[in-house]
Amino acid sequence: MSIRTILAALSGGSATDGTVELACRCAARFGAHLEALHVRIDVNEIVLAAGAEGLAAAADLGWADQTAKEVEATAVETRAAFDAAIARHGLPLTDTPVPEERSATWHEEVGDAPAIVARRARFFDLVVLGRSDRVIDEPHTDAIEETLLRSGRPVLLAPVAAPAEFGDTVAIAWNGSAGAVRAVLAALPLLRVAKSTVLITLGEPDGEGAAELQAYLRMHAIAAGLRAVPPVAGESPAGQLLSAARDAGADLLVLGGYSRAPWREALFGGTTSELVGASRLPLLIAH
Repeated sequence: MSIRTILAALSGGSATDGTVELACRCAARFGAHLEALHVRIDVNEIVLAAGAEGLAAAADLGWADQTAKEVEATAVETRAAFDAAIARHGLPLTDTPVPEERSATWHEEVGDAPAIVARRARFFDLVVLGRSDRVIDEPHTDAIEETLLRSGRPVLLAPVAAPAEFGDTVAIAWNGSAGAVRAVLAALPLLRVAKSTVLITLGEPDGEGAAELQAYLRMHAIAAGLRAVPPVAGESPAGQLLSAARDAGADLLVLGGYSRAPWREALFGGTTSELVGASRLPLLIAH
């Protein structure tokens, strides 16, 4: 269980800086190869869709050309942010990564970003995605949902601005579910190098196997504390988890993609949805 390859999806939006910063920190920390993936909008598809909606006149007036220029400018700006970040972290740029040596590469594609990111993510140990200003307080984005559902890989959600510290104090939102177990397994490389780890449970921890998880982590040389948060009337579980994580000084929160029906809410229903929308902490999620 190690992190050797990292994929960072860089949209060029406000989340780009936080995403590339956390991805570079992880690559430098684990001696991993980082690939930055930027997906350009397919302008031709937009024009065809506009024509189908009776908006072809907009394209005739130069709208398509202007959109193409904006897409190109976004790609250039995103590449510049990536180049600056890897230079700060001493990650050499290469097209031929060497096993167990830290490095970085740039990759571009054109098309539907959520589908492309999810497909590409299957071949990386960790995927770093951003949460831009426009999706704060939203239940999810298509890219986050598609990547978690389709790639089978853990996702590190970066805030708009990377925190001053990352991965020194890790909190685990533990409820005994299969999703939480997978999240802990995905987080093991980060837990091994963290200065402290704390399990956070809502209510009595005995029935959720918190003691057993502590024993399991000890076998991996990880000493985890425990915070059992009593239910508080009128406060959401997500709010309680975030408060407990802040009280513990956490700079990373690990959680599973909790399941509940109906299918549309199978990943982002209830507690997980609120955490994704409200947390300014980096989140490591597995599904």
